[in-house]
Amino acid sequence: MKVLIASPEIYPFVKTGGLADVTGALPKALKKLGIDVRVILPKHKGIEEHGFPMKYKNRKIACQISQSFVDAEVVESEYDGITAYLVEKDEYYYRDYLYSTPDGDYLDNAERFIFFAKSILEAMKVVDFIPDVLHCNDWETSLGPVFLKTLCKDDPLLNKVSTLLTIHNLGYQGIFWHYDMHLLNVGWEYFTPDYLEFFGHINFLKGGIVFSDILNTVSRQYGNEIQTPEFGYGLDGILRTRRKDLFGIVNGIDYEEWNPEKDQYIPARYNEKDLANKKLCKGALQEAYGLPAQENTPLIATISRLADQKGFDLVASSMEEMLAAGAQYVVLGTGERKYHDLFTQLSKQFPKSLGVRIAYDNKLAHLIEAGADMFLMPSRYEPCGLNQLYSLKYGTVPIVRGVGGLEDTIIDYTKSPDTGTGFKFHEYTKDAMLNAIKRAISVYQNQSTWQSLVKRCMGEDFSWEKSAKEYVELYKKAIAKHEPH
Repeated sequence: MKVLIASPEIYPFVKTGGLADVTGALPKALKKLGIDVRVILPKHKGIEEHGFPMKYKNRKIACQISQSFVDAEVVESEYDGITAYLVEKDEYYYRDYLYSTPDGDYLDNAERFIFFAKSILEAMKVVDFIPDVLHCNDWETSLGPVFLKTLCKDDPLLNKVSTLLTIHNLGYQGIFWHYDMHLLNVGWEYFTPDYLEFFGHINFLKGGIVFSDILNTVSRQYGNEIQTPEFGYGLDGILRTRRKDLFGIVNGIDYEEWNPEKDQYIPARYNEKDLANKKLCKGALQEAYGLPAQENTPLIATISRLADQKGFDLVASSMEEMLAAGAQYVVLGTGERKYHDLFTQLSKQFPKSLGVRIAYDNKLAHLIEAGADMFLMPSRYEPCGLNQLYSLKYGTVPIVRGVGGLEDTIIDYTKSPDTGTGFKFHEYTKDAMLNAIKRAISVYQNQSTWQSLVKRCMGEDFSWEKSAKEYVELYKKAIAKHEPH
């Protein structure tokens, strides 16, 4: 089976969040199952500096955007034995950020990602890899299935390609004003509520939902949630019409990359049989953030995009009480400017117990997973979440709100002390979150009980192998659905 995975970001080439981790790790797991899998992404600024091989084979493409044709080149590279195609168009992709600056989205995002979707289809021809399944990810690639079934429906090479669209986060849909419709070249008959139209705008993700053969999202719980008005962001109706084609698969994680026994980024390695070095990592983390090295003070951490979705309004309003409960807290991430300013201010207010780093820093992220005692994820919604899975492996006990993938992957210790793997709350309130934090701290005070909880967390298995097998089944479903009946 031949599969092409298309994503706007793929680790290790480029990463802003979990999407890159997933689209980087899944191909490696699929390859082990005998799938001929390759990936395609834009050639963003910064990729070349990482020293990936870049093979220029004069694979030129041209895609029609409105009334003109835009040229680009498809460059071949690889990582961990996976062939990658990078669409080189500096005018669109050689920028300091992938999607937006701290002050807002790039104004030409519609054109940039219409072009990327079209370039995926043109690239298949010039690299001579026509997949059985095109696996698209999020709104930035959602127009791939649209173009396959409209512009390419009579193309003998491409009209047999079936499609799977993975929705990693329904909160981001690629919504643009209707004046951009001419850039798609598909005709105004598709600007209706049955297709691309969404409250007077064009909605790229909606197009993908309507035109893809099969859909999935990144946890069963989130798959159910997005069919409700609360979590559906206006697309719950169209998702309910496709519920038979919508599946939930929890993301795996790459234990080659995230494993305290092998981690190259941490000062001392450890495993569930011998946790002694976790204390050394904690000391190094406290030092990195300029916090007092207090071995017995519970250290809570969050690594996240600093956004409303991730529950930072709850965190900010609870800060004083959380620290007063006897904890230290460290944060790593970038995001909305209001949170950059707010958390920088709070760190000056609580210099001995709060550490804030407004940055993307992969090495520090690994140290946080190894050095923290607890990991806080109070999300409004969370399609899957990867950090709670990393945290389990590092024996850093998750404190989560029971939504989406957090509900599916963490068992509440308070309710089930024999099987629990973290602390959970459900109401989106400051009191509910503080209650969960205080429950965790109270168990932490009894170190022998805490150590056995930590070891249980580390024994959980969320490797990609199982999830990859589920994806292969979805590819088969997509092929079966695509075949003319």
